[in-house]
Amino acid sequence: INGAGEVAIARSRIETEVRTVKQALSDLSESIARLRGQLREFEVQADSQMQSRQSVVDDRNREFDPLEFDRYTRLQELTRMMAESLNDVISIQQALHKNVGDTDAALQHQARISRDVQQELMRVRAVPFANLNERLYRIVRQTSRELDKKAELKIEGAEVELDRSVLERIGAPLEHMLRNALAHGLEAPAARAAAGKPEAGRIAIALRQESNEIALILSDDGAGLDLDALRRKGLEMGLLPADREPTERELMKLVFAPGLSTAEEVTELSGRGVGMEVVRNEISGIGGRVDIATVRGQGTTFTVYLPLTLAVTQAVLVRSGAAVIAISSAMVEQVLRLKGDMLLAYYAKKTVSFKDHSHPLHYMQHLLGVAGPPGIQPYNSVLLVRSGIQRIALHVDELVGNQEIVVKNIGPQLARVPGIAGATVLADGTIAPIMNPVQLAQRAAAAPAAPAVVAPAPAKAAAPVVMVVDDSLTVRKVTGKHLQKRGMEVMVAKDGVDAVEQLRDRVPDLMLVDIEMPRMDGYELTQRVRGDARLKHVPIIIITSRAGAKHRQKALELGVDNYMSKPYQEEELFKNIDALLARRRTTS
Repeated sequence: INGAGEVAIARSRIETEVRTVKQALSDLSESIARLRGQLREFEVQADSQMQSRQSVVDDRNREFDPLEFDRYTRLQELTRMMAESLNDVISIQQALHKNVGDTDAALQHQARISRDVQQELMRVRAVPFANLNERLYRIVRQTSRELDKKAELKIEGAEVELDRSVLERIGAPLEHMLRNALAHGLEAPAARAAAGKPEAGRIAIALRQESNEIALILSDDGAGLDLDALRRKGLEMGLLPADREPTERELMKLVFAPGLSTAEEVTELSGRGVGMEVVRNEISGIGGRVDIATVRGQGTTFTVYLPLTLAVTQAVLVRSGAAVIAISSAMVEQVLRLKGDMLLAYYAKKTVSFKDHSHPLHYMQHLLGVAGPPGIQPYNSVLLVRSGIQRIALHVDELVGNQEIVVKNIGPQLARVPGIAGATVLADGTIAPIMNPVQLAQRAAAAPAAPAVVAPAPAKAAAPVVMVVDDSLTVRKVTGKHLQKRGMEVMVAKDGVDAVEQLRDRVPDLMLVDIEMPRMDGYELTQRVRGDARLKHVPIIIITSRAGAKHRQKALELGVDNYMSKPYQEEELFKNIDALLARRRTTS
């Protein structure tokens, strides 16, 4: 299975390289199209110059066309040779497109075979839940005798298969939950008879598969959770808010609190304050979660969600600072895309409300112990994460995407660190930790001097955003790299139309614009920007090969802040950029 996982990682790396080649081919196609148009215009200009020479041809030859007199110049020869060379380049480009397409198809075929092999290997490791049946029946019989209670256990869906390692890890937590159901849940026979219930209590375990998870439901028909006792103990231990009445869900959460027990006396089965906390940690350790529900006098239900396998899983990849982190897809309920001002409002309330649930808001960098204000961007990704009955809203710097990952063992050094469930190797070879942000949030809440999250001003958190608008791929790449080296965020557009579309979603701090572009030139783009109330204050620097006074004058009349001709000096460009950004900050 580990070998199959390595094959999947290798395939991901190849797929990443193929995507890069596809992007390069797409850029090449744009450049060829632009070159073809320029060459055609060049040919027309060369032919028109030749035709104009017809007026100086000798009178006796006037009835002949200049082409019939071999009046082709070296210029015409060069244009024909360039056209032939361009056709050769196009042939090579088409061959590359075909090769990449064939490679892509072969990779998809290999991916299908790889997935089939993995599934067959998983089937080899899969064992039915029924392997635990006898052990669980025995626990119920023994505990019933010790407590002088009557109980029967019914197991449904025992034919459902789980990964061998998942089944081994779930055995002990299940035993503890059964003992708890008998000790705390089911009443004594006399009390059950008084409540009109049969003397023998009923405990049921039902299993079913839900997408890539196994749902294990353990329920009893006992008295339900003693919420009054939980409230009293929670207040004594300072685990509940003293200024308001706790909700029923907050009281149920106390079942998992360390050191809390509602038992009046300590026995071998209860009263020691350990148990459900260990159960939850063990289940979380294998990527599962626990839900709880109770009805007074009717019983309690625990729903345990378990992964199908511990070797391969679906994960959401996020970026926090410079680190890429994997979070199990089963934990992510929803992904929100929030504007900066809306996120600031949520930070002020410290919670995000969604579908009748309140999610405490956390910044991933803070959970990892990195100080500083949250990085508020124009658009921000917030994940609504759930583990058991605990929910949090997690603000991350970037949402990378969803991906199937191979889970690697992190070794004994990190195995006991809260919040780290494992690690994986990404397609580019970097190692990403698989984390449980809910556990990190619980650890942060339990820290004695947890720093309060202060909502920052968006301008301080974000780097200046510069938009580069140029039809030349080389100019876009080179200028973009120079800007990024200076700590600026770069937006690129290949012409005015592309720029206008991007400006609808995001307003940059400054624009670098070429004049001569297809579809919409720099003059028309400047006119559009200056005519838009939302964009009119954005500084614009024209960078063009047109150095004439007429072009400069027209640009300045349209409201351009600076006009530079190519080739430009890099230091001069950044001097102008810094001056305009400083002026904009002062104006703002």
